[in-house]
Amino acid sequence: MSESRVPRLRRFLVCEPRHFAVQYAINPWMNPDTRVDVDLAREQWTALIDAYRARGHSVDRLEPVPGLPDMVFAANSAVVVGGRVFGSLFHAPERRPESGHYDLWFKTAGYAVHRPGSVVEGEGDLVWTGRYLLAGTGFRTSREAHREAQEFFGHPVISLTLVDPYFYHLDTALFVLDEENVVYYPEAFSAGSREVLRRLYPDAVLATRDDALAWGLNSVSDGRHVFIAPQAEALAGRLADQGYEPVPVDLSEFHKAGGGIKCCTQEIR
Repeated sequence: MSESRVPRLRRFLVCEPRHFAVQYAINPWMNPDTRVDVDLAREQWTALIDAYRARGHSVDRLEPVPGLPDMVFAANSAVVVGGRVFGSLFHAPERRPESGHYDLWFKTAGYAVHRPGSVVEGEGDLVWTGRYLLAGTGFRTSREAHREAQEFFGHPVISLTLVDPYFYHLDTALFVLDEENVVYYPEAFSAGSREVLRRLYPDAVLATRDDALAWGLNSVSDGRHVFIAPQAEALAGRLADQGYEPVPVDLSEFHKAGGGIKCCTQEIR
């Protein structure tokens, strides 16, 4: 069945974890007493880049900046649709300086960048489906930013409320498989948001809390290959049954900071 799943080549922007560390706590996964193995983090990150390139995807790199340990989480820097860049305004003061470095990369690459006036954390909470943006709120990104994104892109924005602090960004609780379907963990969402997702995606792949805690929802799909945490073995099996091809990539060192595969991956559309 996987032969019928057609991958679409993507362009990704990433940032090497040269200065990665857990120096503060801005989500339940983070503990400043946790020691990070930077060499292992770089090995794991390099394996992800190699996995993307092995399947034909192009990868651009942004130079990391000392003192910004979370800069590796490129997805939070912006959301890019149709060559238009909607930047970030981080909730945590510690991360706000990251935005300027990402904005400069986009501007140097020839893109105009919209500076948001409301707190918004890029693809962490704004997920492009091919037809509209699913937009998370509840912990980081403000509802006002959803309205701002809709005005900027001219695409519908569908607000979804997150209710579990362990899944503080939409990209920890949901990912897009292709233009027809998604995977999500229902209990991460409010009752009304679960109903919205059920109506939009009646055939969605539903994940368990174990899948979500294993970082299985922080995955990247090209329509056929699903780059997924190996710890989410059960979810990978269900995706294989649906005709997708799981590509396990271990980013366990980044779980210490509340991040995974998608967090490290900004898509340039």
